[in-house]
Amino acid sequence: MLQLSAFADEIGPNLDDQIRVCRANGVSHFELRGVFGKNVMDFTADERREIKTKLADNGLGVISIGSPIGKVAIDKPWAEHFDRFKKAVEIAEYFESSFIRVFSYYPAGGEGKGPLDPIRDEVIRRFREKVAYIVDHPVTMVHENEKGIYGDIGRRCLDMMKSVDSGKLRCAFDFANFVQVGENPADNWKLLKPYTVHIHIKDARMADGHVVPAGEGDGQIGPILEDAYKSGYRGFVTMEPHLKVAGHSHGETGPELFGVAVTALRNLCKKHGVPIAGA
Repeated sequence: MLQLSAFADEIGPNLDDQIRVCRANGVSHFELRGVFGKNVMDFTADERREIKTKLADNGLGVISIGSPIGKVAIDKPWAEHFDRFKKAVEIAEYFESSFIRVFSYYPAGGEGKGPLDPIRDEVIRRFREKVAYIVDHPVTMVHENEKGIYGDIGRRCLDMMKSVDSGKLRCAFDFANFVQVGENPADNWKLLKPYTVHIHIKDARMADGHVVPAGEGDGQIGPILEDAYKSGYRGFVTMEPHLKVAGHSHGETGPELFGVAVTALRNLCKKHGVPIAGA
């Protein structure tokens, strides 16, 4: 059975609302990215305690820290960014999270400012250093394929996985993000399936890149989840619907559309014979 998690900040900034809507939709874990209008990297100690206590009191956990690590230009100071990564590791351990969501850097100057292949060696070097840091920590980096970063297409994602060659760096497979860079998610699933330990549920149309509920776009979510389940995947599928706003650093869906998104996923799973918790 697949487990259901969510970027709960898509529901809204209020923690109680996030908890209420997640529980109503059978979500058991957060992919913790934002609460109180603040990013997970910027919570105070008191805010962390409040979040952890309220989640536990409501039977919820944290499966991943939805960090923005790696979503910066490659020419930004490495030492400063590496310190930020170390903080993300500490946060993940505090929340007893298995995963830290990461990205693989924009070119020098920022998103869209140059080709991505030339930054390859520095990307690999940085990931190797991060892997070395977490080798004795109970966390795994999950790389999300995202438009404009080195690992935005399947070929480069595969290159990272093979080159770093560590169980501490795996894939968080995002269907819509592949669609939005003009790639076929089914083709990339064949490449990245052996490295995928986490899945984000977001669909999009190839024609215009518009984000839609699961099964209504070209992400081929149903057939891929069916293959994943038949192949032994029993991990989490994280709701990241982006049905109101698909922003650069966040998405918005709202309580009502969040329910629509979960229902669409459950219907798709039922159609493809994939059992999912809470169904």
